[in-house]
Amino acid sequence: MLKFTSNEIRDIIISMVVISFIFAHVLRGGNLTNTISFMPATFLMVGLGFMLHELAHKYVAIRYGYWAEYKMWIQGLIFALIIVFLTGFAFIAPGAVYIHGNYIKNNENGKISLAGPSTNIILALLFLLFTPLFSDLEIVRFAILGAIVNSFLAVFNLIPLGMFDGAKIFRWNPLIWVAAMATALILWAKSSGII
Repeated sequence: MLKFTSNEIRDIIISMVVISFIFAHVLRGGNLTNTISFMPATFLMVGLGFMLHELAHKYVAIRYGYWAEYKMWIQGLIFALIIVFLTGFAFIAPGAVYIHGNYIKNNENGKISLAGPSTNIILALLFLLFTPLFSDLEIVRFAILGAIVNSFLAVFNLIPLGMFDGAKIFRWNPLIWVAAMATALILWAKSSGII
């Protein structure tokens, strides 16, 4: 069963607000008024994608018998805000689920790491599959936003460097990493209108 500390709930909420602002800022071309008015939509989409991503890591870690807790990274949030204001690019590093145990096996760590991006891939796919079912243009735009945000979160987290999920997945199984990254890139390109 998933349990959360008060610090963990606070960290998740702060992280959600900051990355919602960043996505709204990028998607609305840097106009502050448009950014603020668009934040409820990005909060829902980023909140859904971000929170389920982190919960997936936590859930799988707990299933393996490890202690897991989300902690925000204040420097990462500040850096993300600076980057978006200077470049208009969304660099997302709000924090991570920290996992503790006596010995975390490579395959367990790979599966725990894969849980987050896989959640975003599934959400992006669902948003894209359901988009043609709606005739209301606002709902269609909202669904496309959900696909863009979740596919971007998957691609970003699958970068195979440092402490990113992608590095742990790649060390565990490079073929699974390639399949996950290829799927996330295709979904990102499709939802962004590139293909």
